Amino acid sequence: MTDPTPVPSAPAGITPHLVVSDGPAAIAFYQRAFGATERYRMPTPDGRRLLHAEIEVNGGVVMLCDDFPEFCGGKRGDPTALGGSPVSLHLRVADADAVFARALEAGCTVAMPLEDQFWGDRFGKLRDPYGHEWTVGQTVRTPDPAEMRAAVAAMFPADG
Repeated sequence: MTDPTPVPSAPAGITPHLVVSDGPAAIAFYQRAFGATERYRMPTPDGRRLLHAEIEVNGGVVMLCDDFPEFCGGKRGDPTALGGSPVSLHLRVADADAVFARALEAGCTVAMPLEDQFWGDRFGKLRDPYGHEWTVGQTVRTPDPAEMRAAVAAMFPADG
Protein backbone atom coordinates (compact mmCIF):
# COMPACT_ATOMS: atom_id res chain seq x y z
CA MET A 1 0.00 0.00 0.00
CA THR A 2 1.33 3.44 -0.88
CA ASP A 3 1.23 6.40 1.45
CA PRO A 4 -1.56 8.87 0.76
CA THR A 5 -0.64 12.02 -1.11
CA PRO A 6 -0.17 14.94 1.31
CA VAL A 7 -2.84 17.62 1.31
CA PRO A 8 -1.59 20.72 -0.53
CA SER A 9 -1.28 23.83 1.59
CA ALA A 10 -3.97 26.45 1.17
CA PRO A 11 -3.03 30.11 0.82
CA ALA A 12 -3.06 32.30 3.92
CA GLY A 13 -6.34 33.93 4.81
CA ILE A 14 -9.79 32.40 5.08
CA THR A 15 -10.63 29.34 3.02
CA PRO A 16 -14.28 28.29 2.73
CA HIS A 17 -15.03 24.64 3.49
CA LEU A 18 -18.28 23.38 1.98
CA VAL A 19 -20.27 20.34 3.07
CA VAL A 20 -22.07 18.75 0.12
CA SER A 21 -24.34 15.77 -0.45
CA ASP A 22 -22.21 14.20 -3.22
CA GLY A 23 -18.58 15.31 -3.26
CA PRO A 24 -17.46 13.74 -6.54
CA ALA A 25 -20.51 15.13 -8.36
CA ALA A 26 -20.04 18.53 -6.70
CA ILE A 27 -16.47 18.79 -7.98
CA ALA A 28 -17.62 17.94 -11.50
CA PHE A 29 -20.41 20.50 -11.19
CA TYR A 30 -18.07 23.29 -9.97
CA GLN A 31 -15.76 22.50 -12.88
CA ARG A 32 -18.65 23.00 -15.34
CA ALA A 33 -20.27 25.96 -13.57
CA PHE A 34 -17.26 27.99 -12.45
CA GLY A 35 -14.25 26.53 -14.27
CA ALA A 36 -12.90 24.98 -11.05
CA THR A 37 -9.71 22.97 -11.13
CA GLU A 38 -9.26 20.08 -8.74
CA ARG A 39 -6.25 20.36 -6.44
CA TYR A 40 -6.76 17.39 -4.17
CA ARG A 41 -9.16 14.53 -3.45
CA MET A 42 -9.24 12.11 -0.49
CA PRO A 43 -12.05 9.58 -1.02
CA THR A 44 -13.46 7.12 1.49
CA PRO A 45 -12.18 3.54 0.97
CA ASP A 46 -15.23 2.67 -1.17
CA GLY A 47 -14.66 5.78 -3.33
CA ARG A 48 -18.26 6.98 -3.01
CA ARG A 49 -17.72 9.95 -0.68
CA LEU A 50 -14.97 12.48 -0.10
CA LEU A 51 -13.35 12.97 3.28
CA HIS A 52 -11.62 16.05 1.92
CA ALA A 53 -11.13 17.78 -1.40
CA GLU A 54 -9.82 21.08 -2.64
CA ILE A 55 -10.70 22.98 -5.78
CA GLU A 56 -9.52 26.29 -7.12
CA VAL A 57 -12.18 28.71 -8.31
CA ASN A 58 -11.41 32.14 -9.73
CA GLY A 59 -7.94 32.10 -8.15
CA GLY A 60 -9.10 31.04 -4.66
CA VAL A 61 -9.17 27.70 -2.88
CA VAL A 62 -12.41 26.09 -1.75
CA MET A 63 -12.30 22.97 0.42
CA LEU A 64 -15.20 20.53 0.44
CA CYS A 65 -16.28 17.22 1.86
CA ASP A 66 -19.27 14.96 1.81
CA ASP A 67 -21.79 15.10 4.62
CA PHE A 68 -21.01 12.48 7.29
CA PRO A 69 -24.06 12.33 9.59
CA GLU A 70 -22.66 9.17 11.19
CA PHE A 71 -19.99 11.34 12.83
CA CYS A 72 -22.41 14.15 13.79
CA GLY A 73 -24.95 12.38 15.97
CA GLY A 74 -26.92 11.24 12.93
CA LYS A 75 -27.63 14.84 11.82
CA ARG A 76 -27.06 15.93 8.25
CA GLY A 77 -25.13 19.17 7.84
CA ASP A 78 -25.31 20.08 4.15
CA PRO A 79 -27.34 23.18 3.17
CA THR A 80 -30.13 21.16 1.53
CA ALA A 81 -30.71 19.32 4.83
CA LEU A 82 -30.53 22.55 6.82
CA GLY A 83 -32.90 24.50 4.56
CA GLY A 84 -30.16 26.69 3.07
CA SER A 85 -27.05 28.53 4.19
CA PRO A 86 -26.61 32.13 5.34
CA VAL A 87 -23.16 32.22 3.70
CA SER A 88 -22.45 33.15 0.08
CA LEU A 89 -19.27 32.70 -1.88
CA HIS A 90 -18.43 35.83 -3.87
CA LEU A 91 -16.73 35.78 -7.25
CA ARG A 92 -15.32 39.09 -8.50
CA VAL A 93 -15.01 38.63 -12.24
CA ALA A 94 -14.25 40.52 -15.44
CA ASP A 95 -17.45 39.37 -17.22
CA ALA A 96 -20.37 38.76 -14.84
CA ASP A 97 -22.79 37.98 -17.66
CA ALA A 98 -20.60 35.17 -19.00
CA VAL A 99 -19.96 33.66 -15.55
CA PHE A 100 -23.66 33.86 -14.64
CA ALA A 101 -24.73 32.27 -17.94
CA ARG A 102 -22.18 29.45 -17.60
CA ALA A 103 -23.33 28.68 -14.05
CA LEU A 104 -27.00 28.68 -15.09
CA GLU A 105 -26.26 26.37 -18.00
CA ALA A 106 -24.44 24.00 -15.62
CA GLY A 107 -27.47 23.82 -13.30
CA CYS A 108 -27.42 26.75 -10.86
CA THR A 109 -30.66 28.62 -10.22
CA VAL A 110 -31.14 32.36 -9.85
CA ALA A 111 -31.45 33.54 -6.25
CA MET A 112 -31.13 37.22 -7.28
CA PRO A 113 -31.10 38.36 -10.90
CA LEU A 114 -27.89 39.73 -12.37
CA GLU A 115 -28.40 43.49 -12.63
CA ASP A 116 -26.48 46.75 -12.42
CA GLN A 117 -26.54 47.84 -8.76
CA PHE A 118 -26.34 51.28 -7.16
CA TRP A 119 -22.88 50.55 -5.69
CA GLY A 120 -21.41 50.21 -9.18
CA ASP A 121 -21.33 46.44 -9.67
CA ARG A 122 -23.17 44.24 -12.07
CA PHE A 123 -24.23 41.74 -9.40
CA GLY A 124 -26.39 38.66 -8.97
CA LYS A 125 -26.76 35.59 -6.80
CA LEU A 126 -26.91 31.92 -7.80
CA ARG A 127 -27.83 28.77 -5.87
CA ASP A 128 -25.97 25.59 -6.76
CA PRO A 129 -27.59 22.13 -6.67
CA TYR A 130 -25.93 21.47 -3.29
CA GLY A 131 -27.62 24.45 -1.60
CA HIS A 132 -24.65 26.85 -1.58
CA GLU A 133 -25.10 30.42 -2.79
CA TRP A 134 -22.61 32.15 -5.05
CA THR A 135 -22.61 35.88 -5.78
CA VAL A 136 -21.07 37.21 -8.97
CA GLY A 137 -19.88 40.80 -9.23
CA GLN A 138 -18.22 42.92 -11.88
CA THR A 139 -17.44 46.58 -11.28
CA VAL A 140 -19.01 48.57 -14.10
CA ARG A 141 -18.81 52.09 -12.67
CA THR A 142 -17.72 54.03 -9.59
CA PRO A 143 -20.55 56.10 -8.11
CA ASP A 144 -19.68 59.15 -6.04
CA PRO A 145 -20.34 59.11 -2.26
CA ALA A 146 -23.38 61.40 -2.49
CA GLU A 147 -25.01 59.08 -5.05
CA MET A 148 -24.32 56.11 -2.78
CA ARG A 149 -25.86 57.86 0.26
CA ALA A 150 -28.95 58.78 -1.75
CA ALA A 151 -29.39 55.22 -3.02
CA VAL A 152 -29.08 53.76 0.49
CA ALA A 153 -31.52 56.35 1.87
CA ALA A 154 -34.02 55.41 -0.84
CA MET A 155 -33.74 51.75 0.19
CA PHE A 156 -34.46 52.61 3.84
CA PRO A 157 -36.91 55.52 3.93
CA ALA A 158 -37.43 57.14 7.32
CA ASP A 159 -40.48 56.03 9.27
CA GLY A 160 -43.19 58.63 8.91
